[in-house]
Amino acid sequence: MLIGEVARRSGVSARMLRHYESLGLVRPSGRTGSGYREYSGEDVRRIFHIESLRAVGLSLREIGRALDDPGFTPADLVDDLIRRTRERIAAETELLTRLDRVHATGPAGWEDVLQVLAVLRALGSPSAGARQRAALAPVDEVPVEALVEAALDERDPVVAGALRWALARSDGSAALLAEGLGSPVPEVRERAVRSLTELPGDEAVALLRDALAHPDAVVRNRAALALGAQGEAAATPVLVDMIVAGSNDTDAADALSVLAGDAAAADRIASLLVGRIGDGTTKPPARGRLTQALAGIPGATASRALADLVGDADRAVALTATYLLRLRGDG
Repeated sequence: MLIGEVARRSGVSARMLRHYESLGLVRPSGRTGSGYREYSGEDVRRIFHIESLRAVGLSLREIGRALDDPGFTPADLVDDLIRRTRERIAAETELLTRLDRVHATGPAGWEDVLQVLAVLRALGSPSAGARQRAALAPVDEVPVEALVEAALDERDPVVAGALRWALARSDGSAALLAEGLGSPVPEVRERAVRSLTELPGDEAVALLRDALAHPDAVVRNRAALALGAQGEAAATPVLVDMIVAGSNDTDAADALSVLAGDAAAADRIASLLVGRIGDGTTKPPARGRLTQALAGIPGATASRALADLVGDADRAVALTATYLLRLRGDG
């Protein structure tokens, strides 16, 4: 079979076939009487093998070794191909993400494109100062997806604060931050909920309400403190749990006092606190914190509870209750 016929059947150009021959990858089995290259069926099969190996990313040098070295084992080479392919996919994915973010800003001209690219580059800078300046750039220059990604990754507290401020001025960040609550990394979940607590609007409040049932106590607690400060009664049970656990218990007690703004709410909160004090599983330190929390709850229910606790078997609880009653003018 002459070179033109081989090229037609294989889809490999005659020029490339000659190149393969110069590299020693394919050697025509013979020559015609006129000196033209003549390929056998085995030669053509080898050409197809070469093309198959090229298709999976092997270099011509690697192909030659794979086909001619009797001791060649493909496992290591395949592992290397997998690694290189993953690196290429990661690079292409990063490029696609960057292009999507540029497109989302609706650039009017190349100056806008370059400005957005500069901000994106700065957000990934090793310099904290550069990242902070990028966070403080005008909102229309920073894609919200990039801000969210940066906020969830940021470890520098100053830069993190700037990013949260920027997110609070951006539209569409709440849902993206909520996805961060599902991260397997605790620090990312904490950054996500903290950013949500600083967002304005009903969407953020709704997401924080959902976070009250999150399996991560850090997420639950931050959500409860933020909602309690906004007068959201749904936060009450988690705030009480925080006091029992001794986790930001002073802040939790302050939030409960905010929620106890009317008589009915005050009585409900006092009843919850009293119930936990009387629970046989509640340990003495937690009973003391719960008693202290009654100080910020107005109304008759809290006063009666403190009066009953004056005779408590736990001397620390009894003394705390006595002191608090005097402060309230009930003792």
